[in-house]
Amino acid sequence: MQPSNAPASRRFQSGEMSRSSERIGAVILAAGGSSRSGQPKQLIPFRGRTLVRRIIDAACEADCSPVVVVTGSEDEKLHSELDHANVVAVQNQKWQRGIGSSIRCGIEALTNSSPDIAASVLLVCDQPAVDARVIQSLIALRETTGKSIVASSYADTLGVPALFTRSVFEELLLLDDKAGAKSIVLRSRERVASFSFPKGQIDIDSWEDWEKLDGGALTTAGR
Repeated sequence: MQPSNAPASRRFQSGEMSRSSERIGAVILAAGGSSRSGQPKQLIPFRGRTLVRRIIDAACEADCSPVVVVTGSEDEKLHSELDHANVVAVQNQKWQRGIGSSIRCGIEALTNSSPDIAASVLLVCDQPAVDARVIQSLIALRETTGKSIVASSYADTLGVPALFTRSVFEELLLLDDKAGAKSIVLRSRERVASFSFPKGQIDIDSWEDWEKLDGGALTTAGR
């Protein structure tokens, strides 16, 4: 992937148009340096698949289209996971500035790829409990509540995975480099629907985390 000042994106395999009247896409943040894990966190194997492949599969199985993967520091190493996936990959040249820069990069690539997109689910790689059913639940809750944002509730807070309708995209595109999407979620709680997801607090930031979760802790923790 050739670096440039503008977000560089390319489709790795064209997918079919969604049959739904409203298209729901996904933005997967996979640009971090993963220094705590000692290797690219996105490529840590977990129950037969890498973390990035698990979340890509979950988004695709939930019928999100397009699925945008934002890469950064480990861009070349991630190619093996993206080459045969039905995703749009975009490299954030400024990933070191913070997560806000990756969110902006992803939302811009999403709207460029699919101008008629109605909403997007924002996902990260290190929450192994997130699967297609979780993503589908966020989408269903948005449909039943009509809220502009659907955020996961865990550990006494709201966070990702979270769904944002197109009406919120401008706010995502205006995020500061160091700011995450939670700042938008908490800004106006009246427009937010909460999805109870206790397992959302489980993440993998180190090999110690991996050893605990791969040994079965994930299945015994309550949702």
